[in-house]
This record gives sequence, C-alpha cells and structure tokens, in this order.
Amino acid sequence: MTREEAEAVLAQAGEGPDEAFPLLDCAIACAIHDYPFRDADGVRILADHAAQRLKERAANESPDEALTEALAGDLRLNGDLLNYDHPANTDVIDVAERRRGLSAVLVIFYLDAARRAGLSAAPVDFPGHVLLRVETPEGPVALDPFSQGRLVLPSELTRRALLAGLTPHVADRLDLLMAPVSERQALIRLQNILFNRALQARDYEGAERSALRRALLDPEDHRPWLDVAAAREKQGALTGAMHALSRARTLGEPLAACDVRLDRMRLQLN
Repeated sequence: MTREEAEAVLAQAGEGPDEAFPLLDCAIACAIHDYPFRDADGVRILADHAAQRLKERAANESPDEALTEALAGDLRLNGDLLNYDHPANTDVIDVAERRRGLSAVLVIFYLDAARRAGLSAAPVDFPGHVLLRVETPEGPVALDPFSQGRLVLPSELTRRALLAGLTPHVADRLDLLMAPVSERQALIRLQNILFNRALQARDYEGAERSALRRALLDPEDHRPWLDVAAAREKQGALTGAMHALSRARTLGEPLAACDVRLDRMRLQLN
C-alpha cells in the first residue's frame, strides 16, 4: 500500500458513519501512511487469532474475563513499560510483531476482537490513558489493555483521575470517567499522540502526516487543519500552510484568527 492509497482508505472511512467504522483497516492505513510499502499481514493474523480465542472463551467466561484471558493471556498483548517512548509502541504493525505497545494501540485489537465475537465494548478516552469499557451482566467495567487487560476498580479510576488533575467532584463521577467514545475518536487520539511526539522531536513532516490523518478521519473538524498548517509552516511550506488554513476557515475556524495567520504568511511570501 502506498501513502496515497492509505489516504484513500482514511478518506472513505472519514465519510462513513461511526457504526460502520473499519477500525482495524484504518489503523493499518495510518501506520502505512507514516511508513509505506510494509506488510500488514501480521496485524490481520493476530486480529483473527484474537477474535477466535475470544469467541472460544466467551462461551464459558464473563465478557471481561474472556477479553483479558484471550488478548493478554493467550496472545501476550501488554504495555511496554521499559521502552514507553519507543516509536514502535504507537505503530499497529510493530505492536502486532512485538506484542507490546501503548494502550491507544492495544485497545484496537481488543475492540476488533470484541466486535467480531459479539461482545459489547467501547474505548474510554481516560486522562493520560485509553481504557476499555466492557458491558457485563453486572454492569459496565473498565479494563486496562496496558496492564495485561486487568480490571480497573472504581476507586482506582478515581485515584487516576485525581492524579491526572481532574477535580474531586469530577473524579468521583464514574459515569463521566467511563463515558465511551467512538472507535473513530480512539484512533484520532492515537494520531494526537503521534502529533505531539513528532513536535517534541521537531519532526515536522511526521507532525503534518499525523494531523492530516486526523483531518481525513474527521472531515468536519477544522482543528486538524490548523495543525497541518502549523507543521507546514515549520517546514517552510508556506503555500501549503495557507491552503490548510483556508480549509480550516471553511470548516468553522473563526475568520479573524485565520485571516491574521494568512496575512502573516502572505507577508513572508512577499
């Protein structure tokens, strides 16, 4: 798959509904968009094994136990504590090979397997960490894909929320802490992580690519185009930056804010 073909996959998914969002295909396309012409068969093979093992376990175990045992136990998917900032931890192809990564990537395999096994699960955009919400006969529970898929008790959710800076009256609200987001938003969060890491490394081409992927995945949001513009400006690509600002302007960015930046870039071109 080329970079252009990956963009086509993301653009098509971006126009579709959340209910039919092709999470695994889009995660692969995002990885190849960064580093093209790679073989993604390992991702699909691992996803197939995960779905099969989960179906077998779900026949005799609770949904949360089946997910934990199938993904973390049988397939050894876990967080990378020793090399947390390693670039491979944010790439679904590398994670499939290493069986280690960030929760924002690991949760993709959990969600894909749950969907194919007929279980009800959704990502939770928890502060500093992506969790998995699983519906059980006793009610919803939270699993942590980074920590061997273990169950996160309500008291632990509150403690983590307080450490992340949430106020006590919010940290005590389990309905807020476990509010599900769409699979599309979970993948967009991964692109945000990549964008911030690229900026810190002054990899402005990588930052541009991750911002562009967000724009393709959510074509109604103007904010990714602002990040595309900023990354292009850092590279000296002022014409491309102005084009991205114009896209943001048409999608809802306040006109005055865009016009100020556009005028500044025009002066640089002159």
